[in-house]
Amino acid sequence: MTEAVAATTGSYQLAEGPVWDAPRRRLLWVDILGKRVLEGTLDDGRITVTREHRFDVMVGAVAVAEDGSLLVAAQEELVVVHPDGSRETGPRVIPDGTRRRLNDGGTDPAGRFLVGSLTMDGPSKEEVLVRWERDGRLTVLDSDLTLSNGLAWSPDGTLMYSVDTVRQTVFVRGYDVATGAVGERRPHLELSDGHPDGIAADTEGHLWVAVWGKGEVRRYAPDGKLTDRLAVPAPHTSSVAFAGPDLRTLIVTTATAETDDPRRLAHPDSGRLFTARATVPGLPVAAWVPHTV
Repeated sequence: MTEAVAATTGSYQLAEGPVWDAPRRRLLWVDILGKRVLEGTLDDGRITVTREHRFDVMVGAVAVAEDGSLLVAAQEELVVVHPDGSRETGPRVIPDGTRRRLNDGGTDPAGRFLVGSLTMDGPSKEEVLVRWERDGRLTVLDSDLTLSNGLAWSPDGTLMYSVDTVRQTVFVRGYDVATGAVGERRPHLELSDGHPDGIAADTEGHLWVAVWGKGEVRRYAPDGKLTDRLAVPAPHTSSVAFAGPDLRTLIVTTATAETDDPRRLAHPDSGRLFTARATVPGLPVAAWVPHTV
């Protein structure tokens, strides 16, 4: 088992959702509790922050459009950040006055944006996974989740993977990229140790799963067999993505949140972003395509 190396000088309360913006050669990620979206460069495994977008609320995820605009999953609604820095409010996903927030999100192979929710008020089995359609509607794909998390698609786009963290489950369902139609959801991976968080897929159809609480990223074959592990010297590994010109640099986000003092002393790099080289490239992530309304 290889080990990832620290790639940022700073650490974050809850870094999540790394996205590689290939046309601009920039890495994007969020610090959920820090209420900010960050941009950075990637050079020989090192990440340098170049810009921050601060919010008054928590942010769960970010996607990028072809023109460089950012789609941000803010605490309860979607927000577009244009290249000139101006902002435009999109649809509200979380009803006002509820103790819930948006969490991980991402684009499907056609550029539609999907995002899920979690509760900040104890156990729940009513969290959602929604998709923002081209006509501006929100389509609810799931409404019975405990904590919606990472998303990924198979190389041909016909399978969609989604994480329900508290259930320790990665689900899979059929997916029609052209129409957005989905098949029946079924368990694909059920972890007995640690909680699945962010995920990413590679060109061989293997799924990389960041395991919260275990300080590692696991690689699973399409049949669910564990084929590799990447050790991360921070217990709360929150997400994983592929970056760089060849999409062979693994980006792993981690968190200082929910880490007590003894654990922080034992893992001083907690909260940093980490990198490692992969033998197989990852799949490119589609740019977000804005709705037409």
